[in-house]
Amino acid sequence: MAEQDTAPQQPAGAEPGQQPARPKMQVLAQYIRDLSFENIAIQKGQKIEGQPQVQVQVALDAKKSGDSQYEVILKTKVENKAQDAVVFVMELEYGGQFRVENVPDNQLHPYLLIECPRMIFPYVRRIIGDITRDGGYPPLNVDNIDFQQLYVQDLMRRQAAQKADGNGPDTPQQ
Repeated sequence: MAEQDTAPQQPAGAEPGQQPARPKMQVLAQYIRDLSFENIAIQKGQKIEGQPQVQVQVALDAKKSGDSQYEVILKTKVENKAQDAVVFVMELEYGGQFRVENVPDNQLHPYLLIECPRMIFPYVRRIIGDITRDGGYPPLNVDNIDFQQLYVQDLMRRQAAQKADGNGPDTPQQ
């Protein structure tokens, strides 16, 4: 009888018995890429009445900027309304330059859009609080964001859109 090799397969280039290299991330730079704060109610001289309704929208983008280097952009839009009148609108694009190593290609996209935003989000939260305070309002403390859930929701939305367009994985190729 022939013996079967049941040892786990090693990644390419790894020696037998050697553990695969752990993912490594280094923040190279963080910066405000774009910032806008429109203080609509005060500019129009409107008196703000009623309970404010704050809506926060978040979007992510990542692109390769060099060898093992990636730019990740966390885009936020904060809109504050009171009685259907817009009080203020804030838009912030906050970027980070990251060096990412030892992440398999099939895991790189989620890594960039989950782990990297987690690293820069506390700074985005602070900027939003500072700008709303400087705009004449109580500082807005944005709740934590579950970037993994955000990634999964976006992935499901894109897959549903592909299926609706007839380009999903179930569509036969011609």
